[in-house]
Amino acid sequence: MMSNKIWYLPGPFHQYRENVKALAKERGLRIVDANVTEDREGEAFDVPEVTLRQAAPATVLVIDGQSGVEGVALQELIGKLNAERDGIVLLIEAAEGLAPLEHPGAGELPIRLFDALTSIHEGIASLKSKRDELLGEVDSLRAEVARLTPGSQNNGSALDDLTVVQIKEQLDAKGVTYKVNDSKPELLALLKANQ
Repeated sequence: MMSNKIWYLPGPFHQYRENVKALAKERGLRIVDANVTEDREGEAFDVPEVTLRQAAPATVLVIDGQSGVEGVALQELIGKLNAERDGIVLLIEAAEGLAPLEHPGAGELPIRLFDALTSIHEGIASLKSKRDELLGEVDSLRAEVARLTPGSQNNGSALDDLTVVQIKEQLDAKGVTYKVNDSKPELLALLKANQ
């Protein structure tokens, strides 16, 4: 274990102005997120000074009943946003294959996302159809090549089905000499060569 070479620094590390990873590397330190462990074993004492970035303050809407923003209108807006979020979640699940792709019904973003996913789905279906057509064409071309090739495989497959005794009978009928202990592939090669 490293002795006194651990820099316990609260994360996330992008919140600092300095490049904390580069600073740690320069000093031979290993960074451990101080938020995830209470243990400070091996803590380094000579660590670089770092400063937090100034984050832009988040806008907060306060409804006090006098600001002109009605609570009912705000609730409607929140309801619409929740409906859009739900529509987007359903579309994401459909894209991941967890649910069927269905029109979300409402919300500009979900409808745009649905249209994009539908277009992608149609493109993929078209590509699959074209691929299947080409596979069928490849199969028919292979069959035609096999048919047109001299000594086509049909003759070979009929000969391949013969037994050793049948092959020897045909070789004897043609007057072809062979060794008694020749294997079936050797006998078959002799028969094919003398067709």
